[in-house]
Amino acid sequence: MKIAFLSTFYPYRGGIAQFNGALYRALEKEHELKAFNFSLQYPKAFFPGKTQYVDEKDEVEKIPTERVLNAMNPATYLTTVKKIKSFNPDVLIIGYWMPYMAPSLGYVAGKMQKHCKVISIVHNAVPHEKGVMDRSLSNYFFKRNKYCIALSEAVKKDIVDSYPKINVKVLHHPTYNHFGELIQKKEALEFLQLDSKVKYLLFFGLIRDYKGLDSLLETMPLIDKDIHLVIAGEVYGDFEKHKAIIEKHQLKDRVHLHLKYIPDSEVKYYFSITEAVVLPYKSATQSGIIAVAKHFGVPVVTTDVGGLSEFIKDLREGYVVQNNTTEELALGIEKVLSDKKKNSFETKSELTWDKFADELLS
Repeated sequence: MKIAFLSTFYPYRGGIAQFNGALYRALEKEHELKAFNFSLQYPKAFFPGKTQYVDEKDEVEKIPTERVLNAMNPATYLTTVKKIKSFNPDVLIIGYWMPYMAPSLGYVAGKMQKHCKVISIVHNAVPHEKGVMDRSLSNYFFKRNKYCIALSEAVKKDIVDSYPKINVKVLHHPTYNHFGELIQKKEALEFLQLDSKVKYLLFFGLIRDYKGLDSLLETMPLIDKDIHLVIAGEVYGDFEKHKAIIEKHQLKDRVHLHLKYIPDSEVKYYFSITEAVVLPYKSATQSGIIAVAKHFGVPVVTTDVGGLSEFIKDLREGYVVQNNTTEELALGIEKVLSDKKKNSFETKSELTWDKFADELLS
């Protein structure tokens, strides 16, 4: 089968590009594949982080792509359609994750419907941080789609509630396999320059308001003082309110800040030192961080928002906090840390990229 894949890939960085790269490698095993990439995702002034691009020193999956689509330039929408049509695919897969991308990706989806089957993989149907144009932009994209893959039941519901004519199938996020394996805790602690005499919780990934880091910091005084927190990720927005909480509760010695983008080659160090990953999200759909944690066999404490609870079956995998309060979050952390079976995942081998690719195309 000939498959065209339109979304963000290397040299762009981040969870969506990583997801697309892993899926590309699974699909290319049995199909003729061509990836179409953005020539420009966001103007520099619109991007909240330091850079959209991976560092050349990073160990990343360098997917071969044709960089043709400029999200801000409608002329490239036409060019992208022509390029994809010239490839003559049986299927076009589109990776969609936010309303800002709706005009460019929606235009291509609509034009390609007459030429092949179009399947959109929807990471988020409703954005975490809402804007005034979100609804109209989302409408433009989804009204040009007939088939969607949702990565959680929560995302499926978001799509079906607003666009009941779309055929939606849920395929859960596969576990990542490109970060390597766990290493000796001693080696990881030395690399990160952390004390070996305490236990560590991990807050990992981009730091944005909806991810609830402030709630986790407010919870720290409620748990054992020998449990420290490592915060690893690039800040999108203002970190001052988090600093204020650290100062208010005198947490400076218990909270270790690694406020930077974590390259793929360093991810294993963070997951090798932690007892549990904590995701105190205020809103969510699904989480690539849970997929990383499952790969490393690290339990997750998360709030019951969006589709996050779908990924945690029992205490071996983590704990779902039903009421998003500091007391409940502290209780969840204590339960996971006291459970002796926490490092045994039955689902790890099931959530593979090969299986995801097969079920997508079925």
